[in-house]
Amino acid sequence: MQLSNVQTKLMLGNIYLNQIRKKYDFMEAEYLSMQDQLITNAPPVLEAQQLTRHYSVSQGLFRDKGTVKALNGVSFTLKKASTLAVVGESGCGKSTLLRTFNRMFELYPEQRAEGEIMFNGKNILDAKQDLNLLRARIGMVFQKPTPFPMSIYDNIAFGIRLYEDLSRSEMDDRVEWALQKAAIWNEVKDKLGQSGLSLSGGQQQRVAIARALSMDPIAMLFDEPTSALDPEMVGEVLDCMMGLAEEGMTMMVVTHEMGFAKKVGSRVIFMDVGGKILEDCTKDEFFSHPENRQPRTLEFLSKILGH
Repeated sequence: MQLSNVQTKLMLGNIYLNQIRKKYDFMEAEYLSMQDQLITNAPPVLEAQQLTRHYSVSQGLFRDKGTVKALNGVSFTLKKASTLAVVGESGCGKSTLLRTFNRMFELYPEQRAEGEIMFNGKNILDAKQDLNLLRARIGMVFQKPTPFPMSIYDNIAFGIRLYEDLSRSEMDDRVEWALQKAAIWNEVKDKLGQSGLSLSGGQQQRVAIARALSMDPIAMLFDEPTSALDPEMVGEVLDCMMGLAEEGMTMMVVTHEMGFAKKVGSRVIFMDVGGKILEDCTKDEFFSHPENRQPRTLEFLSKILGH
């Protein structure tokens, strides 16, 4: 049976497309391998060593105290310009882990941490650590948007004023820079005097990101930053975070968004109940090589990716 000219062209076109696809897949794999190698060789920004978190609980009529380990001997490294995705079921210690890295846990009574978190060659759990300076250098964005009850402009300028004496023009430039990096400048540039509370949930979260970025942090912590947002607002926050990752911001992200972890994460940590790390590997190893994962990890992935 003789093929028509159209069929022949279609067949040749498919062959050509398959060749391009194979070449692209090879180039993408080679790029990801190079990217993994660069991150592997990058200097550490934060290093957790045998990190354990305790908190006290009340028991019985006389409120005798018992102690629970929220983190149990956790050790890992966050490399410069990498994105570490922290995943696991609710209650396994993900947020607890994140809040230890800028000592936010000390805002709550009867909580303590043991072990070491090395940052710029110093253990940030040391009693002499300046907490305000630490929280300026390691920015944090919470689950629920947290704009201050003040103007959008002052939301960004608030932290800067604590540490720097800038002229009005310098402050204007810094505020614009931070809002640009958080991908919200074009939406708010004509209403900087309005309250941050007047914005939508997604806009409020990006203002919170801009507020943290305004201090020019060395690393950023994100605690499920889209979990309290309406579905249509999730994308704008994730796009903002993807942009930061592409620019080389060092980030640790607690997330249930497996698509984000798969696309943006450099490494993935999987935590299980009891505050233990079961997996610490590249995103490719975590998502694409189930034969190397632990049974508990496979159970988690089947639940998450199966829906």
